[in-house]
Amino acid sequence: MNNIIVYCELENGIVADVSLELLTKGRELANTLGCKLEALVIGSNLSGIEKDLALHGADTIWVADNKELAPFRTLPHTSITCGLFEQEKPQIALFGATSIGRDLAPRVSSALHSGLTADCTSLVIGNHKDNKSGTEYTNLLYQIRPAFGGNIIATIINPDHRPQMATVREGVMKRELAATPGLGEVKVLDYSKFVNDTDLVVKIIERQIEDRKINIKGSPVIVAGGYGVGSKENFKLLAELAEVLGGEVGASRAAVDAGFSDHARQIGQTGTTVRPKLYIACGISGQIQHTAGMDESSMIISINTDPDAPINKLADYAITGDVMSVVSKMIKYYKQNSK
Repeated sequence: MNNIIVYCELENGIVADVSLELLTKGRELANTLGCKLEALVIGSNLSGIEKDLALHGADTIWVADNKELAPFRTLPHTSITCGLFEQEKPQIALFGATSIGRDLAPRVSSALHSGLTADCTSLVIGNHKDNKSGTEYTNLLYQIRPAFGGNIIATIINPDHRPQMATVREGVMKRELAATPGLGEVKVLDYSKFVNDTDLVVKIIERQIEDRKINIKGSPVIVAGGYGVGSKENFKLLAELAEVLGGEVGASRAAVDAGFSDHARQIGQTGTTVRPKLYIACGISGQIQHTAGMDESSMIISINTDPDAPINKLADYAITGDVMSVVSKMIKYYKQNSK
């Protein structure tokens, strides 16, 4: 049984959160399949990087370490990743659905003639029987994601080609330390046998990186507005509620498309995935594109004029009424009763 490999991204020499989340999920899948979990790290000055990866379950860490390999460049990273996959022939390969992962994974998939499912919300192991041929497949990766505008949940399989490849956005999977840390065995990758001179023709002269000004992913309280909030001006009231609660403002895609809020605050399948302690959904209908990004919140309060809105089925508490009126009262009474 071949192993699972997770491509690990680096941010300023630190393993990206999405990669540690994928290692957590990869450890779970590897335990189910009875195989090893491996990590691939490409960059510079990677000494000691294996410690954190092992704590998240990695048994083997493939390391390509050279100043030429940092920061990320498409061609050399693609050649190294393809070379390792052809050498080790993993059954499953996972990437973050980041700007890097969305650049790298399709190139690797195309080069290896493998399938690739983007933006998965769940990954599980299961079996499949082809009704036409009668062929039975075992231990396939079920790559699950919303499809057709979020109207259905599609389960996608790749029975005949390897590796089975998927990308997952940051925050979709839980990040946890492994119950039993991985072995953390470091294997130095001789990348020179995979990379040629043409892979290194592009040079990065300068990088301009702007820090995130909005951190809704890390906020314990989120007040999110949908199209039902009505206007950009009404979102200011949500911001006031978020301020008194010590939280951040989020938005549905419909609200962002209408210009009520910035894209950086968008929550859902095409935005950010969050897991706050408290999520207040204001004027949000609760379509699957949105709930995929917030359904693991510890407590959900919905405010909506429609008592039958889908979000109410997910909510711990559902308030039926005018959003602006309810939010105004919440602000008033919270201020009165808070210390």
